[in-house]
Amino acid sequence: MSTNNKGLRRRSVLASAIGALCLSTVGAQAQQAPLKIGVLTDLSSLYADVTGNGSISAVQMAIEDFTAGRKIRPIEVISADHLNKADVAAATAREWIDRDGVDVIVDVPNSAVALAVGNIVRDKNKVMLASGPSSSDLTGKSCSPNTIHWTYDTYSLATGTASAVVQSGGKSWFTLTADYAFGHAMEQDVKNVVTKMGGQVVGGVRTPLNTQDFASFLLQAQASKAQVIGLINAGGDTINSIKQAVEFGITSGGQRLVATVLYINDVHALGLPVVQGLQFTEAFYWDLNDQTRAWSKRFADRNGGRRPSALQAGAYASVLHYLRATEAAEGSADGKAVVEKMKALPTDDPLFGKGSIRIDGRKLHDMYLFEVKKPEESKQPWDYYHVRKVIPAAQVWRPLEEGGCSLVKS
Repeated sequence: MSTNNKGLRRRSVLASAIGALCLSTVGAQAQQAPLKIGVLTDLSSLYADVTGNGSISAVQMAIEDFTAGRKIRPIEVISADHLNKADVAAATAREWIDRDGVDVIVDVPNSAVALAVGNIVRDKNKVMLASGPSSSDLTGKSCSPNTIHWTYDTYSLATGTASAVVQSGGKSWFTLTADYAFGHAMEQDVKNVVTKMGGQVVGGVRTPLNTQDFASFLLQAQASKAQVIGLINAGGDTINSIKQAVEFGITSGGQRLVATVLYINDVHALGLPVVQGLQFTEAFYWDLNDQTRAWSKRFADRNGGRRPSALQAGAYASVLHYLRATEAAEGSADGKAVVEKMKALPTDDPLFGKGSIRIDGRKLHDMYLFEVKKPEESKQPWDYYHVRKVIPAAQVWRPLEEGGCSLVKS
């Protein structure tokens, strides 16, 4: 691990029972080493609000819910900041596995980071639960028998949002794309959807990750006269680009701003007056039903009143399913075997409901087209969205045969 990353590393041990025993199918007297979960996340940069400490809390909640009232193998959680650098993340993953005996790496926001960590995990035959990154390459050309991609991906987000916008009249697009793996994948997916729906991408520009100044990029978008400016970025980049677009009068000038990735934390930071009416696709919202509300209240109680992002919900749900699969696999340390068990078992949790995992590692569940409420429509803190459409899983995810995953038999 790099020197500047050591100070950011933290450990927390969650023992599920005093004198914790092996998983149920192993001899009751034989003690096992702890199952180790590594939360590799963003604790200090543009994705810290939507993953970070909230993802660590979500993982701990999954462990608590799985172990409640049961005597099983102890579980240990460690965490680190990957600094949004693929080399730092890969070094951390390698050290965790080789030195610390980590069995599964969770969260991993930033697609370039996830692709790098996925290679390490595959080579070491461990497990990666990619609840934070979005590149559809994770279940396409870069798919792995050791990776599950949980929350969303660029294909589903592009399909849900771009389809709705083109259908409502937004035919010509200009894209502002974050210049790394996520942005490149999303840009291509948006272009494919817009063209398929009869629209056209008339231009675009790529922007540095975590830049503070979008002025020149937004001026190019404004000059293009495109009906739609597609923001292909996330986290702090989305917040900054929306703020500056409003300041430059782009939206008041008649061009439509579309966020391909928007988190509830972004809406909270920007405020409803700035983002009211914005439509986007997402996998989770805390106020969907009684189950999501109950879980989100628990989350908020330990996170300063903040409601969970979809990525934090994904961290919880993916770890809960992983723990069930590990138990069904009799505590196997074979990452591929555990992932196979995850694919074989149906998924069911209070946040995403019932679902399944395909052979390419893609977790399947419904997605939602949301619209941000007007200020006067919000009745309580974090009451931000209208559900405009439920997009069935069968419609929103990339067809298995189109991904190019080597695990899919032709």
